Amino acid sequence: MRKEAGFAEVNGTRLYYEMAGSGDPLVLIHGMTLDTRMWDDQFEPFAQQYRVVRYDARGFGKSALPTAEKPYAHTDDLKALMTHLDIARAFILGLSMGGGIALDFAVAHPEATEALIPVDSRLNGWQPDAEFAAYLSAVRTRASEAGIQAARDVWTYSAMFKPALENPTVASRLAQIIADYSGWHWVNDNPLRAPDPPAAQRLHTIRVPTLIVIGERDVPDCHAIANTLDRRIPNARKVVIARVGHMANMEAPERFNTVVSDFLAAQQRTA
Repeated sequence: MRKEAGFAEVNGTRLYYEMAGSGDPLVLIHGMTLDTRMWDDQFEPFAQQYRVVRYDARGFGKSALPTAEKPYAHTDDLKALMTHLDIARAFILGLSMGGGIALDFAVAHPEATEALIPVDSRLNGWQPDAEFAAYLSAVRTRASEAGIQAARDVWTYSAMFKPALENPTVASRLAQIIADYSGWHWVNDNPLRAPDPPAAQRLHTIRVPTLIVIGERDVPDCHAIANTLDRRIPNARKVVIARVGHMANMEAPERFNTVVSDFLAAQQRTA
């Protein structure tokens, strides 16, 4: 299998990426505090049929941190990375924060989006419920008052990750990835440029086939987002993966891979 890893100097930053396989391109986008390693159970299996790209978004993993004087957008970074890799159009799959990036990308670059797979997704322009908003606020407060490690503990040992932490193997992998996260976003003003209008107001413009995946045990706010995506994206369907939470791809990799592979195969048959 053909594999490649390296850094792309694009869009005023330095993005780490890995690529494997051949065929139709499939991009994997990680969640907040995570990096490419969260896709270890998907990268090579999907590369048996697709040209799979996983990368660290700006500020995460091995990619460069943002700088205060340089506003940026994750969608611009992804488009520049795809251009760097000579990818004109791809299946876009993202989890949590990565799902939000995937949705923004589908809105901003429909010509580059073959199909869309938001998993346990966040959504720009969404007003989180009181519980989720309090959780995010507690993490930032803890970071400023007690430091990054204290914030990591609040972030990790939460309702969002509770199902994943019940599996010792998944727990150790997840804890290591989060431990390696710098915490930059918790103690700095992120110059991230938000889409205007946000994706939450533009879901009806997404016309590509869309598979919404949600873990049965994910937090209520993520379920509310998944239901909203299902209602408002015209060509969408929702799949609930039983007995797993927010990290559906890590908690139940075989079931997750089957759901995604079946969806992607159907898109190829109808292309």
